[in-house]
Amino acid sequence: MNFCSNCGKLVKFGRVPDDDNPRYLCEHCGAIHYENPKLVVGSLPRWEDKILLCKRAINPRKGLWTLPAGFLEMGESVEEGAARETLEEANARVEIVRLFSIYSLPQIGQVYLMFLADLKDLDFHPGKESLEVRLFRKEEVPLAQIAFTAIKFTLEKYFQNQENLNNEVYSGFHVK
Repeated sequence: MNFCSNCGKLVKFGRVPDDDNPRYLCEHCGAIHYENPKLVVGSLPRWEDKILLCKRAINPRKGLWTLPAGFLEMGESVEEGAARETLEEANARVEIVRLFSIYSLPQIGQVYLMFLADLKDLDFHPGKESLEVRLFRKEEVPLAQIAFTAIKFTLEKYFQNQENLNNEVYSGFHVK
């Protein structure tokens, strides 16, 4: 950050009063600019014994498989965001069941919130960010071709606990 979004003047990075973390501070208007992690929300859509995956049409990780997910927008709940991303990427309508996994990527400032979801019907097809969308049984999932660690973590937890999907929320993190 170079300029204050409040007044347009130059900002400096460093210690601010009463804070343990260095921040961007505008010495002209006094605005402190906080940097916080971005929330990525998505769903684990299921139909009977299958789950829906999307093959990415965009970078990063173009051509690899993922669950439908993306950045939360201002003004929407995490559940609304997960359902919206599923509709955008797979043209699939889902009923959000519950939060299933949380995965933190502190080195890039992202937190994934993945929701267990039931497909409302089988009328789905690729959205503009997907090359292909398809249902997979456990033994068919291409784990070696999963795009992101947070998605692989979510899939592994789902398949490990598929018979007993109680209210437990699985959490993990990845640091390079």
